Amino acid sequence: MNSREKAYELLKDWKKDGYIFGIDVLDQVGAAAAQFGKKTLLVSNMTYLKPVADQVIASLEASGVVLAGGLVAPDAKPNAPREDVYRLTTYILQHDPDSIVVIGGGSSIDAVKAANALATLGAAHSCEIDTYFGTSQVTEALSKTGKTLKPVIAVETSASSGAHLTKYSNITDPVVGQKKLIVDMAVVPSVAVFDYKTTVSMPLSVTIDGALDAIAHTFEVFCGANDENFALISDITSTAIDLVASHASTLIDDPSNVEAREAIGLATDLGGYAIMVGGTSGAHLTSFSLVDVVAHGTACGIMNPYYAVFYGKAIQKQLKVLGEIFKKHGYIASDVASQEGRELATTVAQGMIDFSKSINAPTKLSDLKGFTDAHIERALNAAQDPQLKMKLQNMPVPMTVEDVMVYMKPILEAAKSGDMSIIKEK
Repeated sequence: MNSREKAYELLKDWKKDGYIFGIDVLDQVGAAAAQFGKKTLLVSNMTYLKPVADQVIASLEASGVVLAGGLVAPDAKPNAPREDVYRLTTYILQHDPDSIVVIGGGSSIDAVKAANALATLGAAHSCEIDTYFGTSQVTEALSKTGKTLKPVIAVETSASSGAHLTKYSNITDPVVGQKKLIVDMAVVPSVAVFDYKTTVSMPLSVTIDGALDAIAHTFEVFCGANDENFALISDITSTAIDLVASHASTLIDDPSNVEAREAIGLATDLGGYAIMVGGTSGAHLTSFSLVDVVAHGTACGIMNPYYAVFYGKAIQKQLKVLGEIFKKHGYIASDVASQEGRELATTVAQGMIDFSKSINAPTKLSDLKGFTDAHIERALNAAQDPQLKMKLQNMPVPMTVEDVMVYMKPILEAAKSGDMSIIKEK
């Protein structure tokens, strides 16, 4: 079984009938929405996503589903700014749809997840989005109030965060340039749809960012795997990273290659699966403080090699798996099997960096236009935020708040310069 076939098998075993995915599946959105009622709020961008939205509208009409208010609500801007969450909350409250169909990438889907919670719980619990950041705050509020979220049909169009499949909603406060996170099973979309063909319309940079996000999601979760879930996460990670390493470079030369687009889409979906099995950690935590200078997946792609060195002693089995994949694709020349300890970690980290270079992705923080030392200070401050402490605790080498300046600061300085030798081991 090749990696593509394995990916389909893993995703079908996981999501069962709750996920419609593959090539040419947009015509199934209408039937998915119809099971929840006859009026849906459609959220979409109507410029570059208009061809996709038109297909979805035709499918809705064919299933007897009308657009709430006879309109399409504008989607969210990149990184799901909090003002877009409040705007979409207003649309939900004004039109009271039976369901919400959102078409877009991770930012639009995340914004709808948050807006759905805010519209449902605002009057009965709290109308401030900050109330729901953290773990299971939405579920707790639903339990207290007896409220129920509206069904969401998430139509993914970008190989990226896996937002259509997951319990996460990343929302940005653009004033301070910081992301915050809702982590809650209640916000998982009722139905997810991903026609991988739609990603051909996405800019190549978005897809490459998604490819790096697929590596980040699977690798970070794999780093924290335990004996109980190691085999499953190893399968998810090795399949996703093999797909990315096999096909990402193809898109550099041929962005319209549907087979490669499908492969990257499957890999990012596996990334979504991974973060439902386990948690991300260091690189994701740092990425939240870089939203004004780099896209999320690329931020994680920059940081993960440096965190891999820090985690090295705790993730030797994982590094062997990852190292063999990058060796297979020519990004590591040395004998991974014979290496141990920091030498192995550094070899695999360099393989990850060389892969990123092959797809023209930045590999150091200093490569980023607009990056300054203030971003390092922001990341260190964010790491001490109680609402983000789950990321510190999810690390295979856990940190406390007191550890941040001792161990995280050298990791960030290494990522700035590319000098892995300054990373301290705990």
